[in-house]
Amino acid sequence: MAGAAGRNIGVAVDFSACSKNALRWAAANLAAPGDRLILIHVKPSYQYEEGVVHLWQHDGSPLIPLVEFADPRVAKIYGLSPDGETMEILGRAAKQRGVQVLAKVLWGDPGKKLVEAVQRVPLQWLIVGNRGLSTLKKVLMGSVSTYVVNHAACPVTVVRENLLPAAVTTTNNI
Repeated sequence: MAGAAGRNIGVAVDFSACSKNALRWAAANLAAPGDRLILIHVKPSYQYEEGVVHLWQHDGSPLIPLVEFADPRVAKIYGLSPDGETMEILGRAAKQRGVQVLAKVLWGDPGKKLVEAVQRVPLQWLIVGNRGLSTLKKVLMGSVSTYVVNHAACPVTVVRENLLPAAVTTTNNI
């Protein structure tokens, strides 16, 4: 639990434009000094992964500090390739907001694993992006954000990809 040091704020990240917007929103509007901003990345399967990843298939990876997450060798162990834009957002959040940035990798169904992360990490807040699927596509494909909103045991903020507050898109803010 976060305790007096601050909150554990989770952000679902798949490195898409939508998840980067959610990350920007969390950093600009929710993160406060002493909080831990925890990126939750869910990979659909661990079957194709190599090495020690099999040790984490059920509970996910340990929490990975930003300095390690930024190291391409470490990222490769977890099967990740964080892009420069994401790393820049995270670096600014750490420096300007005074938050500790960590990452956790999980394997399985994204909606279910995000809900599990709320309990296991634990998280006091979860931010997810939403691509704005049509009603028909949501019915056919399902919606991770809808599942998380309906099942998570903490507050969930859904950041729509096409409706961003001005504070999130300016270069002066995170």
